[in-house]
Amino acid sequence: MNDIAQLLPVIQSLEVKLHQSATRNDANLVGELLHDDFEEIGCSGLHYDRQQTIAALMLESGQPEIFAGEFKLVKIVDGAVLLRYKSFQRDADGNIVRRAERSSIWLQSSQESRSHWQMRFHQGTQIED
Repeated sequence: MNDIAQLLPVIQSLEVKLHQSATRNDANLVGELLHDDFEEIGCSGLHYDRQQTIAALMLESGQPEIFAGEFKLVKIVDGAVLLRYKSFQRDADGNIVRRAERSSIWLQSSQESRSHWQMRFHQGTQIED
């Protein structure tokens, strides 16, 4: 699947899956989605590796839902794409908070003769509320 228009919903659904608490609290599911060499630069500016990210997600509870939109996908090379989008959360009063501009690099890898996508890098940059 090389056509960006066809690939966007696939990558978008994988990204959004990582926003869902059912996925975030399951180390096996997160581990399937994150590349072995995964790295993240969070909104705080701090750097996290795969193990730190999985451990942090396992500790989450009661986090507000993450809303995401304005997805754009760009092919870097065959088997590598950059996904950009905006996200936000809502506070108890329904106000939009924690807006961020996000980007992820997804790599296509083959494992046991089946092809799948894994997130190699993610960065979130907080934008004004």
